[in-house]
Amino acid sequence: MSKVIAIANQKGGVGKTTTAVNLSASLAVLEHRILLIDADPQANSTSTLGFDLNNIQNSIYECLVDRISPRNAILHTEIKGFDLIPSHIDLVGAEIEMVKIPDREQIMKATISNLKNDYDFVIIDCSPSLGIITVNALTAADSIIIPVQCEYYALEGLGKLLNTIKIIQAKLNPELIIEGFLLSMFDSRLRLSNQVVEEVRSHFKDMVFETIIQRNVKLAEAPSHNKPVILYDAGSSGAASYLNLAKELIQRIKKRQ
Repeated sequence: MSKVIAIANQKGGVGKTTTAVNLSASLAVLEHRILLIDADPQANSTSTLGFDLNNIQNSIYECLVDRISPRNAILHTEIKGFDLIPSHIDLVGAEIEMVKIPDREQIMKATISNLKNDYDFVIIDCSPSLGIITVNALTAADSIIIPVQCEYYALEGLGKLLNTIKIIQAKLNPELIIEGFLLSMFDSRLRLSNQVVEEVRSHFKDMVFETIIQRNVKLAEAPSHNKPVILYDAGSSGAASYLNLAKELIQRIKKRQ
């Protein structure tokens, strides 16, 4: 049975897509079967993996709104065992189109239910909002990874996200847990970065991943080459960080079993 993990934080620019793409790629390199769902209208995960947005036939939009089979939207990436359901700018309109649909919060869960057994992990890259698509992702997920950037206002908006998670746990998905907080964009030279790490760890304790994603040139360059960092430069510290995160995630899940 696969694990469905949402990568979410309604604050933009915290490394959600970077984490979704590179964690997925690292898990695939570790020989797990991965499906990444790009649930962000900006479609950055889709373009980062080298797919031309103008040539996407079916996307998560068609799955959610037109209810096509998700199998007809799956694309295969360069890495064996790593598949993608792409996004499209049309997903912006899905927020409005889904309002009148009964049980609209459950559509993504129903969409991926028949796919789950084909994969070890289903990773959902959420948009930087708490709209109906993100609510769908959290309703479908077993757990959530929350990236937190090591910069000013790192904890801004986290209270709102945590409150949304509590509501979803109470009304839609009582099994949802927080997999962990992931510290990203860390620069060891900056006092501020170290202060944020201390603040987040003191506040959330063992809910924070040991792995910290450091600022890394290769990690920043990889999307412009349409590759996960592990394909762009496997020897970089960025690639090593996400491999470590993948291993830590697997250990966390094993401990709960």
